[in-house]
Amino acid sequence: MMQELKDDQLLHSADEAQFTSRRIGTDISLNELPDYVVMNNDIVQVTISKPGGIVTGVKYGGIDNLLEYNNTETNRGYWDMNWSQNGGKDNFYVVSGTSFNVVYKDADRVEVSFVRLYDPKSGSGVPLNIDKRFVLLQESSGFYSYGIYERLSGWPAFHLNQTRITFKLSNDKFHYMAIADDRQRLMPRPEDLMPDRSQQLTYPGAHLLTNPIEPDFTGEVDDKYQYSMENKELKVHGWVSADPMVGFWIISPSAEFRNGGPMKQNLTSHVGPTCLSMFHSAHYAGFELCPGFEEGEAWKKVFGPVFIYLNSAPTGTPYPTLWQNAQAQAKTERKAWPYSWPASADFPKAGQRSSVCGRLLVSDLFQAPYTWAGKCAFLGLATPGETGSWQTESKGYQFWTQADANANFCIKNVRAGKYDLYGWVPGVVGDYKFKNGPINIQPGVMISLGDIHYSSPRDGPTVWEIGVPNRTANGFFVPDPNPKYVNKLYLNSSRKQVLYPCYKALQLTLIPPPITF
Repeated sequence: MMQELKDDQLLHSADEAQFTSRRIGTDISLNELPDYVVMNNDIVQVTISKPGGIVTGVKYGGIDNLLEYNNTETNRGYWDMNWSQNGGKDNFYVVSGTSFNVVYKDADRVEVSFVRLYDPKSGSGVPLNIDKRFVLLQESSGFYSYGIYERLSGWPAFHLNQTRITFKLSNDKFHYMAIADDRQRLMPRPEDLMPDRSQQLTYPGAHLLTNPIEPDFTGEVDDKYQYSMENKELKVHGWVSADPMVGFWIISPSAEFRNGGPMKQNLTSHVGPTCLSMFHSAHYAGFELCPGFEEGEAWKKVFGPVFIYLNSAPTGTPYPTLWQNAQAQAKTERKAWPYSWPASADFPKAGQRSSVCGRLLVSDLFQAPYTWAGKCAFLGLATPGETGSWQTESKGYQFWTQADANANFCIKNVRAGKYDLYGWVPGVVGDYKFKNGPINIQPGVMISLGDIHYSSPRDGPTVWEIGVPNRTANGFFVPDPNPKYVNKLYLNSSRKQVLYPCYKALQLTLIPPPITF
């Protein structure tokens, strides 16, 4: 077995990329062509259509284009959304800019903008102004993207059902996918999902592989929903090419712009090879999570920045080595949040943000001791509303943290504004909401709440209990799946429940542990 390389042996790990850039000693170049703009820092070269703002090419690590060159240029790297008018059909839209501007450029950084403006006179198209930004730093092995969505007062009503960034990678190169330490593998090819190689199951995203290119996949189910992750875990995911050994990763240093809170699940990467940065979606929840804007309602939100990180190593390096390096880079990006370099005034820097700290105590008159520390509680700031409303809140920002073993918590890097404080405690029934809210967050002012109290709802003492109220299915028995509908990645995994979507009509019996009265 080949020995795994350390981070400092990777060609473009975080530290090595900096060393390479300093050694070259060149400034970032920005080349404007009639229909494209090309950003280059001698580590990565990014080509973007002008004025559309579609990423058509990413050159790195000896590969001329990491994206699928057989796709049309509008189907490689793009921002997209699903939207609908009230009561109307769902519309899919690849966001295409109509104007281009160099927002910032010096020797160390370039930031470009692609703007799409809504014309209220025409009344057609999604009623949003959208400013897509792409940023390249001199010492960076990758590039950043963020977007500013805005609607002005007086514009028509609509629903924003989903929005994200999508990358379609080279099918010839990227065959290994990684989203977690225990969720990574060689993947089927997109051709395997065609009718002559697979059987479509109950819904379009799921296929039983009957004649795949790689025979080892025969009899497996491929389903993009099997690779979903909770927002609190969704920090880095991506793909690896074996020859040359190159990784393509999406790193999300913050989840403040995602909807649904920390337990909301989102898509990650899947057969394509496709790599997604999900911002808003209704997956696993439905239309209630789609923000609806009333006639005339004004709104603005910044999505991102997210980091498209690229790394490489000598051919033959074990795949997990590049995954481990990407995880290390994700930690570096989180430490740097909020970034100091975005040119938009709509993205507040560290000095313009604040923190809210305190300790959560739990009271239960039917359980001794009657008051205790809510250890490992989840606490979050979100738009003011009813208890638990954060679960379906999508218009504003959310900031979450998990308390320590003594129930101390500190929610950092909070944008200025008014928020309610919400939460829950693993093992304790019910939802918490701070009774003295909303909390007014001012730039640069840290707020200490001291001890706050949550009283668990009770009608009387516990008679018996199945499972643990921790918002997971852990503790319930998950029977072995029908062997005809499996993904081998999960056969010996604690995540067996992902093998139970509706591939066919199934009747499941959850068998609880023995109950003692």
